[in-house]
Amino acid sequence: MTHLSDTNIILDTDSYKASHFLQYPPKTTRLFSYLESRGGKYPATRFFGLQYILKRYLSTVVTAADVEEARSLIEAHGEPFPYDGWMRVVTEHGGKLPLEVRAVPEGTLVPTHNVLMSVTNTDPELPWLVGWFETMLMRVWYPTTVATQSYSLKQIIREALERTSDHAEAELPFKLHDFGSRGVSSRESAGLGGLAHLTNFMGSDTLEALRTGRNYYGTDVAAYSIPAAEHSTITSWGKAHEVEAYRNMVNTFARPGATFAVVSDSYDLKYAINVHWGETLRKQVEESGATLVVRPDSGEPAAMVRLAVRALDAKFGSDLNSKGYKVLRHVRVMQGDGIDENSIREILQTVTGDGFSAENIAFGMGGALLQQVNRDTQRFAYKASAGLIDGHFQPIYKDPVTDPGKRSKDGVLDLVMENGRYVTKQYQTFDTEFPGSVLRVVFRNGELLVDDTLDEVRGRV
Repeated sequence: MTHLSDTNIILDTDSYKASHFLQYPPKTTRLFSYLESRGGKYPATRFFGLQYILKRYLSTVVTAADVEEARSLIEAHGEPFPYDGWMRVVTEHGGKLPLEVRAVPEGTLVPTHNVLMSVTNTDPELPWLVGWFETMLMRVWYPTTVATQSYSLKQIIREALERTSDHAEAELPFKLHDFGSRGVSSRESAGLGGLAHLTNFMGSDTLEALRTGRNYYGTDVAAYSIPAAEHSTITSWGKAHEVEAYRNMVNTFARPGATFAVVSDSYDLKYAINVHWGETLRKQVEESGATLVVRPDSGEPAAMVRLAVRALDAKFGSDLNSKGYKVLRHVRVMQGDGIDENSIREILQTVTGDGFSAENIAFGMGGALLQQVNRDTQRFAYKASAGLIDGHFQPIYKDPVTDPGKRSKDGVLDLVMENGRYVTKQYQTFDTEFPGSVLRVVFRNGELLVDDTLDEVRGRV
């Protein structure tokens, strides 16, 4: 038994795809497929992550050894294998995939039910390649869905800040921090999902997202973090010396202009704020010129944040901003336990309802940010919609009577802007110049044609 290559992209498909070259009508020379969100939780999607897939995988050069390996495995697996076709990729195309991919610019917010990406073949002998890579290309659903959810949460926080803060635009990029790396299924998910979040925010503890940002989206440092305690670093001092653990944090990290976070509910949050922070260490915190972020990590989120904000106000005081909301002096609160869309809304309503600015609060989000999504969150689909068969154009679509919502589009699809709205055009021919298209050719014949930076992606909403 030989080891299988980790870089053989021929194997990155569904097993049954290997038999499809025998299933299309005779003399099929062209196929066209598209990706769309058929609806879901959010009314629009923020497209992101295709560039990573194209760079990391689809740009790989296929070798004769890859073809032989794939044939050996797939035939033993019980499927036929298009050996001659794959060897044509190697011999006629130098191992580069004869495909063309068009897509909306990454970071664009597109209403659901519109084409986001299209794929067609450039070699008339190899139309089945369009379907072969559905599995790989479909995975763009994941970073797109994370970016979409993160964007939606940003709008909730934005509204609260604009209503209650004098510094909404400066505060907003750091109000939702990613703690999701340990909660995802793989290092790749952490990197790609974490970077998807960073299309909207600039705070993260997912280092893998920084690696992905630098290697695939041309950004030196995609996000920022601050020194922060966890329960082990506090409780290792023992309950009797809890205040010394806090004092060590102040002595080590409190400098003018610095920010540091300390989880403070290892034993008793209220006592920690009222006595340790509010009396014993208050003067040292105030004189340090730093900002202390107190972090509750248990209990009902909105109630714990309310307790913390009120107690810190009683000890450190606050100032009224121009909008009539209180801003804590020297301290802030971060809630990182039980955070999702509902708890964010509840916390913001509770805090601002008590007369405090939303700038007093930041959120940390883990598994709910990067893992609690799936392909059906936005109902993603990759479908064939047109073919060229014996020289004749053939619309391709499905229309199941049992589920009209799964009716797929037909034709050669394009996305345009009309009267300020995105509209999907359906052409019944491959001979079109796509006038006014929003889609860009991002990949053709094994070459990446568009290489966006993260800053460009961030600027597109």
